[in-house]
Amino acid sequence: MKMYIPEEAEIIIRELMAAGFEAYAVGGCVRDSILGRVPEDWDITTSARPEQVKKIFPRTVDTGIEHGTVTVLMEEGQFEVTTYRIDGEYEDHRHPKEVAFTASLEEDLKRRDFTINAMAYNSVSGLVDIFHGMEDLKNHRICCVGKPEERFEEDALRILRAIRFSAQLDFEIDKDTEKAMQTGAPTLADISAERIRVELVKLLVSDHPEKIHKAWKLGLTKIVLPEYDGIVGVAQHTPNHIYDVEKHTLIALENISAEPILRWTMLLHDFGKPVVKKTDGDRDIFYKHPEASAVMARKIMKRLKFDNYTADRVCRLVKWHGLKYFPEEASVRRALNRVGRDIFDWFILVQQADISAKNPEVVPGKLELLRQKEEVYHQIIERGDCFEVKSLAVNGRDLIQAGILQGPTVGAVLERLVELVIDDQSLNTKAKLLELGLQVKDDPTIFDEKDYFFS
Repeated sequence: MKMYIPEEAEIIIRELMAAGFEAYAVGGCVRDSILGRVPEDWDITTSARPEQVKKIFPRTVDTGIEHGTVTVLMEEGQFEVTTYRIDGEYEDHRHPKEVAFTASLEEDLKRRDFTINAMAYNSVSGLVDIFHGMEDLKNHRICCVGKPEERFEEDALRILRAIRFSAQLDFEIDKDTEKAMQTGAPTLADISAERIRVELVKLLVSDHPEKIHKAWKLGLTKIVLPEYDGIVGVAQHTPNHIYDVEKHTLIALENISAEPILRWTMLLHDFGKPVVKKTDGDRDIFYKHPEASAVMARKIMKRLKFDNYTADRVCRLVKWHGLKYFPEEASVRRALNRVGRDIFDWFILVQQADISAKNPEVVPGKLELLRQKEEVYHQIIERGDCFEVKSLAVNGRDLIQAGILQGPTVGAVLERLVELVIDDQSLNTKAKLLELGLQVKDDPTIFDEKDYFFS
């Protein structure tokens, strides 16, 4: 078979072969090319030792030279070139104690995780498929190279990678591989939070994020995301729901764009429901579940070592996803104040996905109501309405000069003024706000929490 290889990758392979070595494109780039997908990276494997690779190419970086990897820098791209190797004994389910270089391509391929990732190609030899990866691609199957137990014992993260590839490619997992995954699930506890996060993100932004259910079924989430297990089978006897919490979550995941923040929001948005659930007669009540979910989301984001930007936005979206407001200007302005202008477009998408996973009988009406609220929102933004402190016609200095005490009182007065302006935009003048500021500064309720409601 003929396969397209980018020009610069082809040059590297040919230069290595011209120097008397074997060289092939290998792994995911070969798999994706066969599937008609555009590879993100092109990895090259060779019989040349790292020092020999460095002699052939003038511009290289020692990316992981102890494991045989050198990055070759070309004019328009860079390519990892790795020497054929045999991994030594694994002691921590993550890293081989040592690696040994080999002249055998077969030995190099047999250490790889799955058959579909253990194929190599160059334009001279064609496809090298020792472990029947093509057959598994045709059968849409994820199957380990050799004995699954050994592959997962070497690197436990491969257990999650199997789920991730299943979600990305919409493949089924081989039964023997599944069995070994289930048996090896506890060893995921040895894997770093960062590596687990990467695999979970890739799973969630795939075309089939609902495959996380398979991770639960095989006992993986119990180790890497135990909060997920809490939502499985939790019934929701309410007029708005016909699915249990997990099924609702999976449908919501499928109905939002594959942006990491949005997918993580939908995954976590109802994690608090089992915690707050109460039953009154034949109806279930989940009072303040968004807040409970947000608390859990914060802990999960921290545990998985997410960056602050992602964690902040996911937690805020989870907290406010159930905010109840109406297609009226003051109500939408108040929602903007609570949620924040910076994430309000995402907030609407989150509410849309949440609605899509509810009782089909209520979905059309709720989506129409959301459309009306979105229309009002765009009108508010176009007009430049005031709905936050920074848009007030006065600031803290103005209030202090008008005789209002310094300290927390100033901030509280500004917040109260925003609430008044949200209801009546005509109040947003310096004269009116200073007058109102003097009136409310001694109000004993000034430090009360803002009132809001969840649906």
